[in-house]
Amino acid sequence: MTATSAAPVAPPWALLAELTHGCPLHCAYCSNPLELVRRSAELRTDEWVEVMCQAGELGVVHTHLSGGEPLLRRDLPEIVEAADRAGIYTQLVTSGVGLTRERLTDLIDRGLRSVQLSVQHAESAASDRIAGTRSFAAKRRAAALVREAGLPLGLNVVLHRDNLDAIGALLDLALDWGAERIELANTQFYGWALVNRDRLLPGREQIDRARAVVEARREQLAGRVDVVWVVPDYIDGIAKPCMGGWGAVSLTVAPDGTVLPCPAAATLPGLDAPNVKDRSLEWSWRHSPAFQRYRGTDWMAAPCRSCPERETDLGGCRCQAYALTGDASRTDPVCGLSPDHGLVRTLVDAPVSRSAPPTVPRSHPPRDAPQGPRRV
Repeated sequence: MTATSAAPVAPPWALLAELTHGCPLHCAYCSNPLELVRRSAELRTDEWVEVMCQAGELGVVHTHLSGGEPLLRRDLPEIVEAADRAGIYTQLVTSGVGLTRERLTDLIDRGLRSVQLSVQHAESAASDRIAGTRSFAAKRRAAALVREAGLPLGLNVVLHRDNLDAIGALLDLALDWGAERIELANTQFYGWALVNRDRLLPGREQIDRARAVVEARREQLAGRVDVVWVVPDYIDGIAKPCMGGWGAVSLTVAPDGTVLPCPAAATLPGLDAPNVKDRSLEWSWRHSPAFQRYRGTDWMAAPCRSCPERETDLGGCRCQAYALTGDASRTDPVCGLSPDHGLVRTLVDAPVSRSAPPTVPRSHPPRDAPQGPRRV
């Protein structure tokens, strides 16, 4: 069932530009697809420049330049410049590995406006263990460079069983590193994170302890650090619209040019997502069957169809529904009204086992020759 196309579709606000799936880290909670895009299949420089031009014309005002690790693209300055020329606010989403003063200066000269730095833990050894490589020192240096340059700095922490008890220390770290914002995002179980769910999923008590710390510290840090707590879907039992709603607020362009309503949608079977090599961003957003498929509420079946919250939660996350039930059209099982909610309750209410097997680190495809000019 598809959404009706009679009503005009508002333009997207944001673009997630996944420039590459290559990454120096090997995080077990990575939400990128199991089948990563090879470096040789990535969009060329001129193709990314055209994406930014079309995004600006479509109405996009903000882009997250992400991956993987976008700093692996030697043509990142050209892509930033193209976005800025199109009138789009640019934010670099990075591990910090590979960020030098020279590279940052060039990016700022081309139009970079802010940086979001991923952090795995507040302690160096624990951070390096979770990241699967020594990277904490590089993150600290990157944070200092960003603040020295005068750019807004945000930290992003994906939370799970191995770092939730470090919430207080992570908030101290944000203050110490001069971050203006820290996003505490509980793990979304897609891609590689789904493989490691049994080892990453925290229990209710651990979540409650972390939540209490966040609530207390948020007031203390008011005016200095903006603290964002992203509600853990599995624990709270409340469905929320993925990415603000399917095809409602943002779109994703994958490294190979596939255009998606959200990053995880690549896993949905039969989606027939368009590609920027074949179709314009405007057509993809306004007319493609992939974006129409779960847009709005017309596609919904019971119990969503008659639910008073359907215009608010929009049925929850389609990718989560698929990951848990094998059917993307079902009510998100995290919702307490879902007939499949028992699947989530079974996972959450199970005793946390300390003898669970270790997480499997994220692996990456062979690195082919990077795309774009060699100028750094």
